[in-house]
Amino acid sequence: MGKVSYAPGIEYVQGALAKPKKKDGHKCGEYLIGTHRTAETTNPNCTRLYIRKAEAYERSTPATQNELVSRERFTQVSRLVKARAKNLATITTDQQAYAAQKDSPNGKKTWKAYLWYICGEEYDAEHPQG
Repeated sequence: MGKVSYAPGIEYVQGALAKPKKKDGHKCGEYLIGTHRTAETTNPNCTRLYIRKAEAYERSTPATQNELVSRERFTQVSRLVKARAKNLATITTDQQAYAAQKDSPNGKKTWKAYLWYICGEEYDAEHPQG
């Protein structure tokens, strides 16, 4: 992973800059991917450039049961976070609890990370894994 600086006037590039050409049943070339992190973060380096082989995005094995469970957890917790961030009944107490813990050694440093932690804990309590 490397830091990227673009020409003056270009703040960032996000998405595929180049894709492999598919010709006669095979792919020629590689992916060139530019990314720009827009989510809240404590890292000042938010622009990256990656080169990937043509086959990089082809899955070689079917998804395992553990992966399917993890995907379902992510989907459900994501929905909980979105709903909780807009819930007027809990937002004041959530903001107070966030402010109280954010400067502690293991505290969540961003509001979104705090909500993901709280909602993840709630989901795990309701859906214990064997």
